[in-house]
Amino acid sequence: MYAEKVLSGMRPTGRLHLGHYHGVLANWVRLQHEYPCLFFVADWHALTTAYDEPGGITQNAMDMVVDWLAAGVDPAQATVFIQSKVPEHAELHLLLSMMTPLGWLERVPTYKDQQEKLEHKDLSTYGFLGYPLLQAADILIYRANRVPVGEDQVPHLEFAREIARRFNHLYGQEPGFEDKARGAAKKLGGKRSRLYEELRTRYQEKGDEEALAQAHELLSEAQSLSHGDRERLFGWLEGARKMILVEPDAMLTPASRMPGLDGQKMSKSYGNTITLREDEESIRKKIRTMQTDPARVRRTDPGDPDKCPVWEFHQIYSNEDTRAWVQAGCRSAGIGCLECKQPVIEGVLREQEPMRERARRYEEDPQLVRNIVADGCERARKLAQETMRDVREAMGLSYS
Repeated sequence: MYAEKVLSGMRPTGRLHLGHYHGVLANWVRLQHEYPCLFFVADWHALTTAYDEPGGITQNAMDMVVDWLAAGVDPAQATVFIQSKVPEHAELHLLLSMMTPLGWLERVPTYKDQQEKLEHKDLSTYGFLGYPLLQAADILIYRANRVPVGEDQVPHLEFAREIARRFNHLYGQEPGFEDKARGAAKKLGGKRSRLYEELRTRYQEKGDEEALAQAHELLSEAQSLSHGDRERLFGWLEGARKMILVEPDAMLTPASRMPGLDGQKMSKSYGNTITLREDEESIRKKIRTMQTDPARVRRTDPGDPDKCPVWEFHQIYSNEDTRAWVQAGCRSAGIGCLECKQPVIEGVLREQEPMRERARRYEEDPQLVRNIVADGCERARKLAQETMRDVREAMGLSYS
């Protein structure tokens, strides 16, 4: 059984906005205090759709890392790195491609969806078809067992689980595996060995998930087992062979509630964003000029907050008293739209103040960012190299 790890990444497509913060980064900041976390810049993934315009990827990557640090990602708590600086991602992707059925890639829901959305691009490329497999390699290379995803990404994670399962089935065929597993079970001691066998039988014959959990706990607590024996017993328990790649579980994250300035989803392509670390005056101007309920043509016209994009911001940035004040004041025309917007402006600026403060030292000294990334890449690469050593050995490619 491998230690728990959380892995997540983002494509470097430009400066991040409040939608990214509320949808992803705030969750990362929480997770880094609960688990060992790896957060990476998915620069190779950016090339799957921007292969013909790669010029801005490097600068976007560094700007994005500054946004992460500004949001509260702590390089002392989490490993921050760049995908392309860990070439083992590409090696695992290549090796996995040898055993991945073509139909598995073609059935991933986002494959056709993205082709239709980005119809101005020629996406009939191997890289775009193989995007989910590269994503699977990103996860499996670190044996990450927890991946925070939104509901739309669950099919990608299930694909990664299927790839891990297929790999373990094909290549986890250690000679004399069952005899070695039985020998490992004896090392647990008579009583624990019998309990392990009982739990294994209950899980494999009846699908008893509680028995599986108890067996996991039993093996995790066993002090007398070597790494190899522990690995064999986990594999034997679940009806597999040797467990080389770990099947990741989804950590479902709620969709961001952050609306754009026009009420649509906040997105750079809609031109309705407030970026992290944005200039204060720019934020004030953007919110002051936000569209409001069309029924409020004049100051004296009553309005309906439910039809106003500003109300959606109040639900994120205002307390109950302020929201009650908005509901009453808008519906009675007791307050004007500019008055209504002021608490939102104050809320956004209050949220961004510590971000600007944290970012300042990195903006003034970009070498600090490069050092953080270099350290993170080194740590990530050590983990990736350990996995690739086991993968090569399992596939008969170990020449040492």
